[in-house]
Amino acid sequence: MEPLRLFRVIEVRNLTKHFGPIVAVQDISFEVKSGEIFAFLGPNGAGKTTTIKMLTTLLAPTTGKITVGGFDPTKQPHEVRKRFGIVFQDPSLDTELTAFENLDIHGVLYKVPKQVRIQRTEYLLRKFELWDRRKSYVKEFSGGMRRRLEIARCLLHTPNIIFLDEPTIGLDPQTRNQLWTQVKRLNEEEGVTVFLTTHYMEEAERVADRIGIIDHGKVVVQGSARQLIQQTSSQTLEEAFLSFTGSAIRHEESTSLDRMRNAAKLFRR
Repeated sequence: MEPLRLFRVIEVRNLTKHFGPIVAVQDISFEVKSGEIFAFLGPNGAGKTTTIKMLTTLLAPTTGKITVGGFDPTKQPHEVRKRFGIVFQDPSLDTELTAFENLDIHGVLYKVPKQVRIQRTEYLLRKFELWDRRKSYVKEFSGGMRRRLEIARCLLHTPNIIFLDEPTIGLDPQTRNQLWTQVKRLNEEEGVTVFLTTHYMEEAERVADRIGIIDHGKVVVQGSARQLIQQTSSQTLEEAFLSFTGSAIRHEESTSLDRMRNAAKLFRR
């Protein structure tokens, strides 16, 4: 194992999140090493998005401890935000701006010096094969191009960690394959730690160094894809995933706001 990967860039200990009487995340613990690609998998409603929101300063834990890049998101949110980039499930680009302008504004917000910003923007647009379209408006881009641009943007301020929450949903297999090839290359070349969620098991099996499976708010297992497959005597990661989580269809995970509203209604009764 490379020395770079020995440092725990994300540490989660006994993390719990309640929305009133609803327990969204229950006493989970895991860690992610620097330079690692870590896949966080689970059925709909398992607690993945709630966990990511706590890691990225958008939600405060009820109990437990988190450190991201050596800082506590609840006490040092600005230091934590400097150290990660994120691609949400929902699109977040300004479609009325060009590809170059989207990255440039992101750099301004993160106070990246102008010359560094220009150089980094060109590097990333070339890396994600968008340089020739740098002056094109994002509204003209395909879904795959927009996703590649979002990942390029989240890397502009040279974060140590990137969070990718279902980044390939709705993309065709060719585009998904290309996107993960580029992400893996950046992980190898720049040592960026990648924390991802996906419902495509073959993606996790292909790119992740380690996998954590969460179900009903609890982390049920952790290990490499090979270890999880062997542990369940399965043929594929998808089969192993179903062995740990069952095959019943789940409801979509509610947003935090919806959970809080529902909890408030229960309290008023």
